[in-house]
Amino acid sequence: MLFQLDGVALLLLTGGSYSKLMHTSLFDLFKIGIGPSSSHTVGPMRAAHRFVERLSRYDLLEKTHEVRIELFGSLALTGPGHGTDRGVLLGLMGKQPDEVDTAEIQGLIEGIRKSGLLTLLGRHVVAFEPGNLAYIKDTVLPGHSNGMRFTAFGPDGRTLDIRVYYSIGGGFITEDGEPHSVSADRFVLYPFGSADELLRIGKDTSLPIHLIMLTNELTWRPIERIRDGVRTIWKAMQDCTTRGLETRGELPGGLELQRRAADMAQNLEKANACDPLGAMDWLNVWAIAVNEENAAGGRVVTAPTNGAAGIIPAVAHYYRRFLKGNDEGILRYFLGAAAIGVLYKENASISGAEVGCQGEVGVACSMAAAGLVSALDGTNEQLEHAAEIAMEHNLGMTCDPVGGLVQIPCIERNAFGAVKAVNAARMAMKETTGHKVSLDQVIRTMYQTGLDMQTRYKETALGGLALNVIEC
Repeated sequence: MLFQLDGVALLLLTGGSYSKLMHTSLFDLFKIGIGPSSSHTVGPMRAAHRFVERLSRYDLLEKTHEVRIELFGSLALTGPGHGTDRGVLLGLMGKQPDEVDTAEIQGLIEGIRKSGLLTLLGRHVVAFEPGNLAYIKDTVLPGHSNGMRFTAFGPDGRTLDIRVYYSIGGGFITEDGEPHSVSADRFVLYPFGSADELLRIGKDTSLPIHLIMLTNELTWRPIERIRDGVRTIWKAMQDCTTRGLETRGELPGGLELQRRAADMAQNLEKANACDPLGAMDWLNVWAIAVNEENAAGGRVVTAPTNGAAGIIPAVAHYYRRFLKGNDEGILRYFLGAAAIGVLYKENASISGAEVGCQGEVGVACSMAAAGLVSALDGTNEQLEHAAEIAMEHNLGMTCDPVGGLVQIPCIERNAFGAVKAVNAARMAMKETTGHKVSLDQVIRTMYQTGLDMQTRYKETALGGLALNVIEC
């Protein structure tokens, strides 16, 4: 099959054998969902939906008299602030993160709490009281710090089914006993398991990284579906940014934090157009706008997580507005960013509960830096270098949400991540002497640093700012 992108004609082999499986697609890394957390809201929502779908598939749904959900580890410690309770209830009702009407969520949840009734999968009513959702704060299940157990009981109290799921970051979930690479295995033409392999493929084929990624995507999805999918993702990001720039008021959760993106944007529109740092101001505003929407439970795109959802759209806006970018550049941006995201997802972690915020904001920053180089037609080596610089200067970042909410320091942290990403891309594209530290080395370091990090600094709200701000 012959296809063309940016005037380059490529031949995709649709037959024969491929040498290696890959697990992660661009559309796994960028998913439309709801705030405030991909691992604590979207993941539990998907797990709950999978559980009731399973009950239905095995003719157990109508036999269910009661359900009990137990949340463990990080999910228990920050659950209410991260919307885990809402996510679970919505999933049990049969709602999906990319389809649920965000304007209806509050009414649905209040209806359950007032009536004491929950309609499983939208068709079977059971009693549901607050005690049916338990936060087990002193226990961590062996598979991951974001563990949850769902149990269905019959009228006689007999257990009909029991399932354990893990939310492993970015909205990905796995069931107990499954490997963490839970996306469908894909045979691809250009498999890569490291940045070194990715660069070697580029040299052997004379292809830029975005076309290597696109060729792999084409093994299971036609070119127009890829283009349409990227357009949909980018449109969702733009819509989210617009809502964030237009909405004022107080964010939910009790911190009494006021939304500020709208006022900041209004002031910027009136500011001196010759300000040499005006672009940086807009990066800040765009990232804050998205993450305020996320904190309010709005529609966002995991990129690759909700906690870091503002960085990649902010840098994309910067590319379009200040660098006069075009639609083909946006496609290159997402393909280049996704190639780097694959490396983190398959070799390390994008879960704040597992490796701290370096796995969320750090990874998003690294992806955005690489994506910007790709959009600007930089070399493969520059793309790898930009991704490396961005993560190298996010190493060791803790995840310490104040009050268990995705607000402080998360919102501002996205703004800094966006600025770092642009700076990393600019440094890499102006470098002439090469670099000593490779992206593969930085990814290994990030993952090991996360494993060594104390649990209280990994999305538990038990250390760092989460502890000291409360005490003050």
